[in-house]
Amino acid sequence: MKLRSDLVLRTIGSDHLIVDPSQDMIDLSTVYTLNSTAAWLWEELKGKEFDHTTIVELLRDNYEVDAAQAQSDAEVLLADFERQGLLEK
Repeated sequence: MKLRSDLVLRTIGSDHLIVDPSQDMIDLSTVYTLNSTAAWLWEELKGKEFDHTTIVELLRDNYEVDAAQAQSDAEVLLADFERQGLLEK
């Protein structure tokens, strides 16, 4: 899977927002807010093919998190990305 290439991560202050830059005026109903870890993962994954295991490895390599927690966090993140339409089909 891949992240949608038409979306851009913008950081405003401490907020991380996913926006569609092709919109003439930003529709705030289609702006997605990420926490700092999800924003970091977005940057690591953009433009790349990845799967659940990729996210688990990134979390384990860069954060002090055990395998079970990394698995759970990766599942939640992917489910959120899919539900919000942030992944390419």
